[in-house]
Amino acid sequence: MRVVFVHGACVRDGSWWWHRTAELLQERGVLSVAPALPSCGEAGLPGGADGSGLSEDVAAVRQALLDSAEPTVVVAHSYGGIVTAEAAAGIGSVRHLVMVSSYLPEVGQSLSEFGDGSPAPFLDVDPGAGTFGVRPELLVDTFLQDCAPEVQTQAADHLARQSAKVIGQPVGAAAWQQVPSTYLVCAQDRGTPPRLQREFARRAGNVVELDAGHHPFLSQPAAVRDLLMSV
Repeated sequence: MRVVFVHGACVRDGSWWWHRTAELLQERGVLSVAPALPSCGEAGLPGGADGSGLSEDVAAVRQALLDSAEPTVVVAHSYGGIVTAEAAAGIGSVRHLVMVSSYLPEVGQSLSEFGDGSPAPFLDVDPGAGTFGVRPELLVDTFLQDCAPEVQTQAADHLARQSAKVIGQPVGAAAWQQVPSTYLVCAQDRGTPPRLQREFARRAGNVVELDAGHHPFLSQPAAVRDLLMSV
């Protein structure tokens, strides 16, 4: 078994965001990778109107999945669920999807359909540049309130301006319809309200709740490791 981690929106350096859980998995002999998402400026070209979008993110994750025939668990966080829905479709090595405070879109749905039509207050949207990002001053209180102080401090260095085009781009497949899935509801999440997560989770085959904020793989890595080892 191996794990492929797909990070959420407006961040870069996925290996950092997942490192606390990845290290615990490695102690159990489970290796993992965290592919870069081009729309977050991780492939050289900055995010923006002329930058990469959802299709490039899908291609990057799909390539990571195709790099090995080993049975794979894909762990998608937040926006990562949009990417994974298409990227993991039709790949025989993928045996389970774990969605963390995430989205399970139907074919043709986009990220924009999971909101209320207006930008969240913790986001800074720049229409001229074609980017959006997390307001740094709201990062900790919204997303990391239950994480250790050193994690909270380091996280700001791993934010990114992402191409806003990903918000409206629809997915072309829905892997969760064919692959067994587990939804991890983060009950103390201040970014994606738990009531919305529970609505999203209705599409998953199994639902688990954890008393954690938006990034349980940083705040409670042992609990996330145990979940991944059990699927």
